[in-house]
Amino acid sequence: MSAALASLYAQHLDQVIRDSDAALAASGHDSLLIAAGTPRLRFLDDQAPPFVASPHFLHWLPLTDAPGSWIVHVPGRRPRLIFLQPRDYWHVVPDTPRGYWVEHFDIVTVADENAARLELERSLGEHSAVLGEDGAAGSDIAPNNPPALLARLHWTRACKTAYEITLMRAASRIGARGHLAAARAFAAGASEFEIHLAYLAASGQTEAELPYANIIGLNTHGAVLHYTRFERARPDARHSLLIDAGGQYAGYASDITRTYAAEPQGDFAALVATLEEMQQILCLDVRAGQPYPELHLEAHRLLGGVLAAHGLVRCSAEAAFAQGITRTFLPHGLGHLLGLQVHDIGGHQSSPEGGRTPPPPEHPYLRLTRTLEPGMVVTIEPGLYFIPMLLDALRATPAGSDVDWARVETFMSCGGIRIEDDVLCTADDPHNLTREAFAALA
Repeated sequence: MSAALASLYAQHLDQVIRDSDAALAASGHDSLLIAAGTPRLRFLDDQAPPFVASPHFLHWLPLTDAPGSWIVHVPGRRPRLIFLQPRDYWHVVPDTPRGYWVEHFDIVTVADENAARLELERSLGEHSAVLGEDGAAGSDIAPNNPPALLARLHWTRACKTAYEITLMRAASRIGARGHLAAARAFAAGASEFEIHLAYLAASGQTEAELPYANIIGLNTHGAVLHYTRFERARPDARHSLLIDAGGQYAGYASDITRTYAAEPQGDFAALVATLEEMQQILCLDVRAGQPYPELHLEAHRLLGGVLAAHGLVRCSAEAAFAQGITRTFLPHGLGHLLGLQVHDIGGHQSSPEGGRTPPPPEHPYLRLTRTLEPGMVVTIEPGLYFIPMLLDALRATPAGSDVDWARVETFMSCGGIRIEDDVLCTADDPHNLTREAFAALA
């Protein structure tokens, strides 16, 4: 890694330590113990899902493969890493830590969980905050996960450091490479499963390394918001592809969605183009001081215009919004915080002390209700879907008379549209990490 990244990491760690010290002081704790976590066996089985380290652990260092390890922080001292490197011939043993970050830690390597627990006990005090899942260090050390401390850590984690943004840009390039390959596979007539394989190969990721399960829906499958089935057979007719897939780098995620029409000159392609124009307008509004719920409502106002412009409704854009027609065509939230978690925690938090600001009652699936600040990375992902169960419900209401149902029917075979970019809020103009990544690969 470059000297520039090493310098950014040093600044990042200084910020993490400052935020942690403030959280410890505010919650009445004097030390912080953070578990990486351990794999959990499936019910009645001897196999576990792929290991994913705790985001609290990864916020301190880019050590994604360290099950059973711990970070110990005492204000005023160098942080310690208790690194579990077992003697094992059944599984791959984690590599000895190296790289730009190791000089900032006192590293103690242990060979088993008992040795890790003994090291932890030397740091554990009456006022220690222990973050992790139950059983993270055996029965002797139970995580207490102090709510007041977690609230402050979750609040501050929403604003990314320059180091984190560098890693997220790398994750965006990984995702963009996969998307370009997926688009080529779709154009060549591939099945959902074949498109998925093309994405994995081009992005250089295994399924276990993806930040979330790929959503790859052809035709009507695009109307299933979290469609993850991967049909092996190629459909008899090709109308559309909706692909929602990301990349992961050092624990940080990208979250990207694109929609393609099989017929580039048809009505569905025109609808996709108009929705993308709308999405880009919203991306430009990712600015400090912007309440995200207002941006979500603006998306619905703009969607009313899209519906009217393409003849899907007979009423005005304003009436489509006021009657709630747009909520049938866009039933999910505009987006969410992004970082070490795809849906980064704290999106509904009211203040550093905690509390919850719920989404508007009419928009219960909105995942972000905070006001945007410099350093936040958010997704902007408006959609327009033709979901039979929601359309049937709308048809039965008075507002249904303002919908051109014959026109809607012409799009049913295409499923739906979603366009999603990851956008960095700054003190000035927003930076679209997704568009930057695609441009770099052009």
